[in-house]
Amino acid sequence: MITGLDHVVILVRDIDAGATAYQTLFARSPAWRNADDGAHRVLFTLDNMTLELMSPHGDGTTADRIRAVIAEQGEGLASICFRTLDIAKMHRRLDRLTLKPEPITDVESRDAASGATLSWKRTRGATDAMRGVRMFFLELAKERPLSVRTAPASLTAMDHVVISTGDPERAAALYGARLGLDMALDRSHPDWGRLMFFRCGDLIVEIVHRPGKDANVNEAHDRLWGLSWRVADIDATRARLASAGVDVSDVRTGRKPGTRVLTVRNGTCGIPTLLVERTARS
Repeated sequence: MITGLDHVVILVRDIDAGATAYQTLFARSPAWRNADDGAHRVLFTLDNMTLELMSPHGDGTTADRIRAVIAEQGEGLASICFRTLDIAKMHRRLDRLTLKPEPITDVESRDAASGATLSWKRTRGATDAMRGVRMFFLELAKERPLSVRTAPASLTAMDHVVISTGDPERAAALYGARLGLDMALDRSHPDWGRLMFFRCGDLIVEIVHRPGKDANVNEAHDRLWGLSWRVADIDATRARLASAGVDVSDVRTGRKPGTRVLTVRNGTCGIPTLLVERTARS
């Protein structure tokens, strides 16, 4: 039913500053810009998903809501949207599983630069039923244009999105049994906590339970926490980012066998960010 992760949404105060930060991180240009219905939007589309930056635009209900969320929580991850090939069938499943979906709506967006249009159908599950995570489901009429590479050592794709939970069993039931994602790994470690990996198309939804380490989650509410991105050459990517003034860690061996990773410490609009190079098949 769910075929992949379509996009994640990041709320930012200044859309131009956010777009510049992610253009530096990705070494890719924005693929889409739009301003309507109270929001500025800038989209970066990588090989397997889209990152959407959103800031308030003008007045009205949507703009006021975005300002209120940023004032309360700061910049950061706001929602995730899963891709489906049949939104009507997805809606029926969500309704049957008491996830209280909103009515399906038709949406259209026009790119400010090219005038091109995109259209899709979407629904949204009730936030309380989704354990506090704003979650959308979308059937896209046609693929978005890819973000053009602007420099060598660009990022290629998302590796995983991280969700922090206070109740791993209920979170596993939501993402596995109810939404139908395939659990690839369930591992506990005294230093890391409990990690559950769910396959979602070409990437992973990682559910993390770290008792006492995240004051913003409880047994009833999970939290969108961090993002991990793939690179082909992590040493070259580190050199590029460091030369651009981005604070990056040294490259180290990843927890997953056959990976090397580094941490990006700024320039991500406050989102914990990891870069991953797959060095060998695990």
